[in-house]
Amino acid sequence: MTYGEFAKIYDELICEDIDYNKIEERILGIISKHNIKFEDYLDLACGTGNVAIRMAKHFKNTYLVDLSEEMLQEAYSKFKKERIKGKVICQDMSELSLNHTFDLITCVLDSTNYILEIEDLKDYFKGVYKHLNEDGLFIFDINSFYKLTTILGNNIFSYNTEDVFYNWENTIEDDIVNMYLTFFVKNGDLYERFEEEHYERAYTENEIEGIIQECGFSIINKYDGYNQKDVNKESERILYILKKGKEN
Repeated sequence: MTYGEFAKIYDELICEDIDYNKIEERILGIISKHNIKFEDYLDLACGTGNVAIRMAKHFKNTYLVDLSEEMLQEAYSKFKKERIKGKVICQDMSELSLNHTFDLITCVLDSTNYILEIEDLKDYFKGVYKHLNEDGLFIFDINSFYKLTTILGNNIFSYNTEDVFYNWENTIEDDIVNMYLTFFVKNGDLYERFEEEHYERAYTENEIEGIIQECGFSIINKYDGYNQKDVNKESERILYILKKGKEN
């Protein structure tokens, strides 16, 4: 099974748990309060483009960056089907190098946690800073330290339908969660097996916020996920809104 086929399954599984329309609505609500221009938009770690394709309808120019060519192919197909323009670029977001700046940059669904090394995380924020317009916004979320270390770490999960079964086994060491997934996907009368392995690093709020400020950003706000609630000790997803420079 190719990674492109996995991307289709990924969409099918993730869309059950993620309300992409809510994410779109929340991001639009945030940026409308800051009067940014709806000209240039960049989505980092765009995956199969579920967020980017919604946000692209509101912007003149849309760029999508991901490290996986297969995921970008899925995203491109969606954009083509909807007849929406979008430029897809295969690139490591911690080595961001585009000849363009943006009014809005997003990186959603805990993609930032996939950056495991502190120096790479700093390069990621510095790259975003370089590519963000002076009055632009950077909006991203992370899986909280609580979620990764307490809920996901050292636990086993499973999912079962008539066509797909997967087992998700997690271990944690030095704040890095190893996620080992085994899939069985129906193919005719048989089930085809394939495996995926992912790693996410658990960052404390103090740790990641110190790096954010070190890289020149100010934190305009942070929320408990894509709600308007304040972050608490059991928040599982933290949404950050950043601007260049120090707060006035």
